[in-house]
Amino acid sequence: MGKQEDFVLRALEERDVRFVRLWFTDVLGFLKSVAVAPAELEGAFDEGIGFDGSAIEGFARVYEADMLAKPDASTFQILPWRGEGPSAARMFCDIEMPDGSPSYADPRHVLKRTLSRAADRGFTFYTHPEIEFYLFKNTPEAGEEPVPVDRSGYFDHTAQSKGADFRREAISMLESMGISVEFSHHEGGPGQQEIDLRYADALTTADNIMTFRTVIREVALGQDIWASFMPKPYTTHPGSGMHTHVSLFEGDQNAFYEAGAQYQLSRTGRQFIAGVLRHAPEISVVTNQWVNSYKRMMFGSEAPSYICWGHNNRSAMIRVPMYKPNKGQSTRIEIRTIDAACNPYLAYAVVLAAGMKGIEEDYELPREAEDDVWSLSERERNALGIDPLPKNLNDAISIAERSELLAETLGEQVFDFFLRNKRSEWDEYRGQVSAFERDRMLPVI
Repeated sequence: MGKQEDFVLRALEERDVRFVRLWFTDVLGFLKSVAVAPAELEGAFDEGIGFDGSAIEGFARVYEADMLAKPDASTFQILPWRGEGPSAARMFCDIEMPDGSPSYADPRHVLKRTLSRAADRGFTFYTHPEIEFYLFKNTPEAGEEPVPVDRSGYFDHTAQSKGADFRREAISMLESMGISVEFSHHEGGPGQQEIDLRYADALTTADNIMTFRTVIREVALGQDIWASFMPKPYTTHPGSGMHTHVSLFEGDQNAFYEAGAQYQLSRTGRQFIAGVLRHAPEISVVTNQWVNSYKRMMFGSEAPSYICWGHNNRSAMIRVPMYKPNKGQSTRIEIRTIDAACNPYLAYAVVLAAGMKGIEEDYELPREAEDDVWSLSERERNALGIDPLPKNLNDAISIAERSELLAETLGEQVFDFFLRNKRSEWDEYRGQVSAFERDRMLPVI
C-alpha cells in the first residue's frame, strides 16, 4: 500500500469512522454505493470489493458478472451530512475485472483513458462547470407540476430567501469535502439556482460533480424541499444547463493562450473549438442524453440550438470569454450545450476526444457567429454555414450510431449499451400520450 492508503487507514481511526461508502457510477450516470466496515478497507485497497456487475446498468452480461470495486484513496472524504456520533466517509472506485484489468464499462475508466491519450501529446485537460438546478417545495408526484421554492429571478437578492439559505448550507458542505466553489446565485427560473465549481483537472471535476449532486439532494431533503437537475422541468421557464469552461495545459502553460492573437486564442485553441464543433452532432447523445434534454435546447434563451462559436456571444454553442489583461493562464472556451443531467465522465471524455481530433487533424475553425443566432432566419443561418444541433434524442441517436469518434472514445461495450438504452428510452417516450395531446384534442375531436 502507498502513502495515501496509509493516510486513509489512520484517518479512519482518528475520526471514528464506522462506515466507508465506496462510490462508482453506472453508464447512465447514476451513483452506486456499497458500505464497508473500516476493518475491510485494507483488503479492499489490495484486492477490491467483489460485486455482481450484471446487476448494474451496462456493466456486464450475466456470464461475466464478477467485478471488483477498487477504492481510490486520493478521493477519501468524510461525509458531512451524517450528523453527530460516529462518522461515515466515501471514496470513489475504479472498477476492475477479476484479473485486475480495468473494466471497459466503467465511465471513470473511459475518461481516464481519454485523458491518458491527451497526456501522451503533452496536454492536461481542465474543466470548470456552472451547474444549474431547480428547488421545489414538494416531492414531485406523477402528473403534477412541481412548485418552486420562490418566484425570484436572475441574480435576485431576496430577504429571507429559501434559495440563499440553501446555497449557504450546500456550499459549506461542499467545501468541507474539499470541493471549492467559485460563485453561486439565483438563476433565471423560479426556484432555479446556480453553483459554479472552481477549475480542476477533468477527472477531479467529474468526481466533484457526482459528489455535488449528492450533496445538493441531501441538503434539500434536510430542508424539506426537493432538488432536481432535470434539463427542462417547466415549459415556460429556462432549462438547467452545465456550461463548462475548458482549457488544455502543457505543463504550467495554457495551450489555448497566444499573446497578440485574435481574442488571445492560440492555434491549438482554435483547432480544439473546430473539433468540438465538427463532432457536436455525434457527441450530443452523451452531452445531452435524455429525451428531456432537447426541450431545453429548442427555444434559444441561454441554451444553444446551433453549431457555431462566437466571442462573448451567449447564443453560440461555444463562447470565447472576454480576455482579461495579464491573465493569459485563464484563457479558455465555454461549451454551452452540456446539461446538468449528463454522465460527467462520459461527457468530458467525448468533448476532449472531439477537441483533440481537431488538433490532431488540424481542423480549420469556421467563421465566427457575430449575431444573435436565434434571431436569424433559417435562410440566413444556412448562408452563414450554421447547422442545427440534433432536434431530439432520436436524431442524436441516429447520428451517434454512425460515429467512429464516439465508438472509439466510449469503447465497444459502453457505446453499444448506451445507444441501445437511449433507443429504448426514445421508443418508450414516443408511445406516450401527453397532456398536451389530451388538452388539445379531447374537447374538439
